[in-house]
Amino acid sequence: MSAGKKKVWSDTTPLLHRRNSPPPPSYHSSSSFPFTVEMTSSSSPRRVGSLFLGIDVGTSSARAGVFDDKGKLLGTASSPIQIWKEGDIVEQSSTDIWHAVCASVKSACSLANVAGHEVTGIGFAATFAVDSDGAPVTVSWSGDSRRNVIVWMDHRAVKQAEKINSFNSPVLQYCGGAVSPEMQPPKLLWVKENLPESWSMVFRWMDLSDWLSYRATGDDTRSLCTTVCKWTYLGHAHMQQMKEKNLRDMEACGWDDDFWEEIGLGDLLEGHHAKIGRSVALPGHSLGSGLTTAAAQARILY
Repeated sequence: MSAGKKKVWSDTTPLLHRRNSPPPPSYHSSSSFPFTVEMTSSSSPRRVGSLFLGIDVGTSSARAGVFDDKGKLLGTASSPIQIWKEGDIVEQSSTDIWHAVCASVKSACSLANVAGHEVTGIGFAATFAVDSDGAPVTVSWSGDSRRNVIVWMDHRAVKQAEKINSFNSPVLQYCGGAVSPEMQPPKLLWVKENLPESWSMVFRWMDLSDWLSYRATGDDTRSLCTTVCKWTYLGHAHMQQMKEKNLRDMEACGWDDDFWEEIGLGDLLEGHHAKIGRSVALPGHSLGSGLTTAAAQARILY
């Protein structure tokens, strides 16, 4: 989970580059270890057809792979991500994560001998973490604004999880009968109770995989997967509405407002759930109009 103020992106790191274009400036990871990229490529000739880019962000690294339309891996690379761990507190930086994603994408495309405009689709997968939109807002006792992501394994919110479970909300029957401190409602409640200044500054809370999609496309539609798995979103209600209205994506209809009010996070309902997701779509649904200019540097891709 991360927090941030509303702001135009100041990080101009491109996600894709044109083949044979001048090398971009070097990016420095904030980690204590050297910023390196590990790469592998296929020795077989590339098939002609559509090419796809898969990006997987784990706890310790970002990995990118280029695939053809038959699923053949043409090139892959990974880049490390910094992590701060102090007891039950585990935090990361969204800026560092984005730099690692861009570095791994650039290297994977280079190995596959693929130019940015040849990639017809990009998909993100990420470990669950709470992240915020815009300029980073700290979620750390340290006050360090770089530390704006609460990692999935962070267990600072044990007491908040116990408090939420004590209400015995009907929502809990859809997540195993209880929330875990690794889920987002307890983490959000911890921030509100312990870091009120940060809480008041945050414009939008997002799961990491949804933030990566938003960072790349400018579309803040959330994934049905992330919202159901970690946010107590009622997927069956969403699917029923989608079936009845024959829609593929729609305004979020699976949030239980009574639940959020009951646990003390009713302010997240403002603006039709603007801070946690007004629109929810099935995984694989296309977002926005593709990569934004800032993410793709469109002026040099074509």
